[in-house]
Amino acid sequence: MLRVLAAALALFAAATCAQAQDKWPARTVTIVVPFGAGGTTDLFGRMLAQALQAKYGTPFIVENRAGAGGNLGAAAVARAKKDGYTLLVGTVSTQAINPFIYTNMPLDAEKDLQPVSLIARLPNILVVNPKLPVKSVAELVAYMKANPGKLTYGSSGVGTSTHLAAELFQIETQTKMVHIPYRSSGEVMNNLMGDHVDLAFDNITLAWPHVQAGALRALAVTSMKRSDIAPDVRTMADTLAGFDATSWHGLFAPAGTPKEIVDTLAAEVKRIFETPEAQKALHEIGAVPSPMTPDEFAAFIGAERKKWQEVVKAAGVKLQ
Repeated sequence: MLRVLAAALALFAAATCAQAQDKWPARTVTIVVPFGAGGTTDLFGRMLAQALQAKYGTPFIVENRAGAGGNLGAAAVARAKKDGYTLLVGTVSTQAINPFIYTNMPLDAEKDLQPVSLIARLPNILVVNPKLPVKSVAELVAYMKANPGKLTYGSSGVGTSTHLAAELFQIETQTKMVHIPYRSSGEVMNNLMGDHVDLAFDNITLAWPHVQAGALRALAVTSMKRSDIAPDVRTMADTLAGFDATSWHGLFAPAGTPKEIVDTLAAEVKRIFETPEAQKALHEIGAVPSPMTPDEFAAFIGAERKKWQEVVKAAGVKLQ
């Protein structure tokens, strides 16, 4: 996956040219990525930083501040000055899942951060071990109901989008599986192919090459629309109406940041991620560019929070 992300970033960077201007910002801007380097959140942060620095001629740096499921980095931005010089690449986890899972949140994700724009959506994909005798979502549901509690699913950790996608699936289908949490999606894939778990709702970027190699079987993507990199794979919504459990990434600023700066940043996200170069780079990892206005993004997050709050409550997931 790291090679794919690096190639996508290099492709985007090569197509970006410097256009120094005298407007804001006047000094270095820090874009905080609340996870480690090399993942999709980091990729989006670096694409933003490169394009903004190329346009304005002012340094934009990415700072990786991982920990507590993204809460540490998000909290650092929430506490920063409200001047547009410290930004956050937030995710469905930091903004819509963590507030309902963690009993000791270091910030109020809804009140302390100003939504700027959604950047992109990244569907997960439901993959199963080929030894499992199912070839569709409907067949999987029937098998689970005939074998209650016997199947296991892997995730990249308790409270992650890959975990809660599976919980949402169980709620929608009134079925039950055993959760096996791992430390990363890479471990999930290895254990799925090694017959240690039966299925997973995981990152399409990482899982799809294994499907193409015949090591895993894909049953559905978790977005409402089919993925461009896996166009023959049906959506979960084709079987379970309205099912949508996509991972997403967006730009945030500390609450109280001047509207003029927020609007400028939102316009820049739209400009950057609607370029052919950015769209090609995101296509390489299965992501869908999805810029929004600040108001549209706030409404989107509100709907996401409501959905995942209900899933967390039904699943009984809690972390310190």
